[in-house]
This record gives sequence, structure tokens and C-alpha cells, in this order.
Amino acid sequence: MTASSTLAPLRRGRRTRLLWLLGCLALLAALALASVALGSRQVGLEDILAALRGTPEGFDQAAVAKRMPRTVLALVGGAGLGISGCIMQGVTRNPLADPGILGVNTGATLAVVIAMAAFGLGNGSGDARTMVWVAIAGAGATAVGVYVIGSLGQGGATPLKLALAGAATSAALGSLVTAVVLPRGDIAESARSWQIGGVGGATWATLHQIWPFLLVGLVLALVTARGLDSLALGDEVAAGLGEHVLATRLLAALGAVLLCGAVTAACGPIGFVGLVVPHACRLLVGVGHRPLMVFSGVVGACLLLASDVLGRLIARPEELDVGIVTALLGAPFFIAIVRRQKVKAL
Repeated sequence: MTASSTLAPLRRGRRTRLLWLLGCLALLAALALASVALGSRQVGLEDILAALRGTPEGFDQAAVAKRMPRTVLALVGGAGLGISGCIMQGVTRNPLADPGILGVNTGATLAVVIAMAAFGLGNGSGDARTMVWVAIAGAGATAVGVYVIGSLGQGGATPLKLALAGAATSAALGSLVTAVVLPRGDIAESARSWQIGGVGGATWATLHQIWPFLLVGLVLALVTARGLDSLALGDEVAAGLGEHVLATRLLAALGAVLLCGAVTAACGPIGFVGLVVPHACRLLVGVGHRPLMVFSGVVGACLLLASDVLGRLIARPEELDVGIVTALLGAPFFIAIVRRQKVKAL
């Protein structure tokens, strides 16, 4: 029996899943409305509607117009991280797998910081798409490296070895990021601000650059969902059921890298969303990967939107970056799950 099955039944009924989904979508809509209405300047419904019509006049409507791309980025970023975490936990059969734990976010960060220092990336208007490619390349290289290291020795890529390899790689790459940034005062401020993780600098241009990567990653995730259900039974059983184990793992991992790489390029490294959200969603819908991915996307978007709104309200008139708030919210939640000792293995 898997640990996840001790937390939740294998599958919830369709009616139960639909009710939970409607509830989560209602929460998501409320958070999106709060995201455009609340902040250092609070605005009313008339100003929001005027801004949505594309005719912003005055400071309140201008504030709404500026918050709209921020809201959309938090929504798609949270969804991308939630689904990416769900895939990584399924591919590695590791309940601790997450773009942050496995070092994938740190790999993307190192690649972007090196590109900033060596090639001046981030100073030009056309650098956004290049940054996405650089972040995805860094994330992909790190994911491959962690998997290779975790596969060494007897037993292959066990969940424990992957977690240890990811933690060691993340620590090593984090030190390299510091080594690159410290002597470069010209990029230190922008690099450190980006490293914290936030959605405050969102623009429609940023969203335009990352949506193709998010779309491809989402398609790969949904296509491989059934295969991940088979992998949860073990490689031998999955192969016996006719599943091509290696191809499924590679495609699913590529989808996860595209999702977290694109989000990291736009927002910086944001932790705990990909780690916590899939566990919470298993309590709602069970362990079937297709509904789990859908819920991980919706709940991940809710978590990042709520964190962004909280960051604006608790430090008003200043702001806390969303990466700090997700850590404050996600760490206690995950510690509570681990203390219950019900997530030993997937």
C-alpha cells in the first residue's frame, strides 16, 4: 500500500470531485478579485470594471490596470508550480519531490544569474524570451544531473537517493549563485530581488513570453497522467501493463521542467507551492494523476494568489515578496504533514 493511499482513497467519486472543483474555482475567483482590488490603494468595483473595459482614468483605475497582469502571473505561476510538483512526485515516486527540493529551481537561478553576469541578460527589452530559455536549460540540466546522481549505486533512483542528491545539488548550486553575484555589484540588486521570488514586476509582455512553454508543459503533463498512475504501481508492473516506462518518465519530466522553468524565469524561484499543493489535493481527490493535476493547478493558483495578496496587506504600504509568504505559509503545513508520518513513500 502506498503512503498516499493512507491519506486518501485512490479515487473520489465524480460528484465529490466536481463539488470540490467548483468550490476551489469559486475561491480562485474570489482571490483574483481581491488581487486586483486590494493593496496599498484599495479600489471599488466600478474602478475594476472600468479598467477591464480598457479605459482606465485616475489613480484607482490605473492601479487596477497595473495589478491585472500581476494577478494573471500569480494565477498561471501557481498553477504551473502546483502541476510541476505533482509530476515530479509521480515521476520519482518521492513525496518530498518539488522543484525546490530537487534543486531544479536553483539550477534555473544559476543559469539566469550567469547569463546576467556574463551576457548582460535582463538589461534589454528583448531579453524576456531569452531568460525563459536560459532558465529552462538550467532547470533541465539540473534535473538530469540530479537523476543521474540519484541513480548511482545499488537500487537505482530510489526516492531517498533522489532527495539527497537534490538537496546536495541545490546547496552546491546555491553557493555558486552567491559566488557569481557577490563580486558583481552591478547585477547584485536585480539578481537578489529576482532570487526572492515575486510577481510584482509582471507585465503582459512577460506573460506573452512564457505562455507557449506553459501550454506545452501542461499538454505533456496531461498526456502522461495515465502513465504516471501505472508507474505508481512500480516499474515492473507498469511495464507489464504495457507502459513504456522510460518514455513516460522522460516526457513527464520534460513537462515538469518546462512548467517550473518558465515560472522561475518570470517570477524567480518560489518554494513550497509544488511541495505542499499535491499533498493537499490528494486529500480532496485521491491519487489518480489526471484529476490530481487539475486540482494541483487550481489550488496552486489559489495559494500563490493568496500569498501575493497577504504580502501586500500585512506590510502595507510596503510589500512582502510572494516567495517569502509562501515559505511562511507552506513550511508549517508541510511540517504538519510529515509529523503525521503518512507520507513515507508514494
